[in-house]
Amino acid sequence: MSFKTKMIPLAGAIAFAFAGTAAAQEQVVKIGHVGPISGAIAHLGKDNENGAKMAIEELNAKGTMIGGKKVKFELLAEDDGADPKQGTTVAQKLVDAKVNGVIGHLNSGTTIPASKIYNDAGIPQISPSATNPKYTQQGFKGAFRVVANDGQLGGTLGRYAVQINKAKKIAVIDDKTAYGEGVAAEFVKGAKSKGADILVQEHTTDKSTDFSAILTAIKAKNPDVIFFGGMDAVAGPMLRQMKALGINAKFMGGDGICTADLAKLAGDAIGEGQVVCAEAGGVLDAQKKANDDFKAAYKKKFGIEVQIYAPYVYDAVMTMVDAMVQAKSAEPAKYLPFLAKIHHKGVTGDIAFDDKGDIKDGTLTLYTYKAGKRELISVVK
Repeated sequence: MSFKTKMIPLAGAIAFAFAGTAAAQEQVVKIGHVGPISGAIAHLGKDNENGAKMAIEELNAKGTMIGGKKVKFELLAEDDGADPKQGTTVAQKLVDAKVNGVIGHLNSGTTIPASKIYNDAGIPQISPSATNPKYTQQGFKGAFRVVANDGQLGGTLGRYAVQINKAKKIAVIDDKTAYGEGVAAEFVKGAKSKGADILVQEHTTDKSTDFSAILTAIKAKNPDVIFFGGMDAVAGPMLRQMKALGINAKFMGGDGICTADLAKLAGDAIGEGQVVCAEAGGVLDAQKKANDDFKAAYKKKFGIEVQIYAPYVYDAVMTMVDAMVQAKSAEPAKYLPFLAKIHHKGVTGDIAFDDKGDIKDGTLTLYTYKAGKRELISVVK
C-alpha cells in the first residue's frame, strides 16, 4: 500500500472533523406553522404557509445570527384542516418536536384550543389571522396576534353598514364556528349602536352548500344588508343563491370572506360594489411600498396573488425571530419577554403588543368587489 493511498482516509477524516465542528456551531431553530392545507379553505391555509416559507428562506439566506452563532431555521408545517380536534393533535405534535415557537393557527376555532397546549409547554405562539377576542383573553403570556380582533373588525363593519351604507334593516347569518359567531356578534353590537334593526339571526355551518331555506325566509323580511360571519368557501355559494332568489341586499362580511378567491367562488353574483368586507389589518401609506414589494416577490415565487394573510404570516415569523435575536437566545423562556415588548417594523406596519398580546393600534382595511376584483375602499383604525 502506497503512502499516498494511506493519506486519503486521513485527509478525509480531517475534513470530516472540520465539517462536524462547523455543524456543531450551527444552531437549528424550529418554527412551527399551522393552517388548513386540506379542506374547503385550503387555498387560505396554503397562502399562510407560503408566507412562512418566504420568511424562513430569507432568514437562512442572509445568515441570521443569534447569540453570536449562525442559525439554520427549519419550518415544521402542519395541516389542521380548520378542525379544532385536528388542531390540538398537530399542536401536540409540534410540542413533541420541541419547536422554538409557533406561527398559527389560521382559524379562531383551531387557534383557541391549540393555544392551551402551547401555553402549557411554554412555547410562544403568534397567530397571523385568528380574530376572536377569546384567544388573547385567556391570560396566556405566550399568545399574540398581529391583526385586529373581532371587536374592532365586526364593530367597524356594523357601524359602516349604518353610517355609510345607510342600512336600517339587517339580517345576520353565521357558520357556528368560533370565528363566525364572534365576528357576527360584534357586527350586531356595532350596527345596533348606530340604530339599525336586526331582523333575524340565522345559523348555518362551515360545510354547508344549500342556503335556500335560510335565504327564502330572509328575503321575505326585505333586508338592506345581509351580514355573513364565516369563510369565502361558504360565502361564494351563498351569493350565487342570493342572486338566484332575486335578493338585492348588500352582502357584508369579515376577513374570512375578504379574499381574492371570493370573486371566483361567487362568479357573476359578486356584483358591482354589492359586497363590502374588511381585512383585519391594513397598510398605511408609510408601509405601502414594503407591502407592495412583498406581494410582488410572492407572485414571482409562487406564480399566484396573495390571498389575504401571507404578509401577516411573514411578519409574524420575522417578529418572533427579531425577539430571539434581541434575547440572544431561541429558548422560549428567554426570548418571550423580548417578544412581549417588541417593536418590529414589518411589511404590514409597525408591530407591538399590548399586555394581552393583541396588536397595538390595529388597522382594518375595507374592500368591495368591482369587475370581479377586490377594490380598496379605505384603511381605518
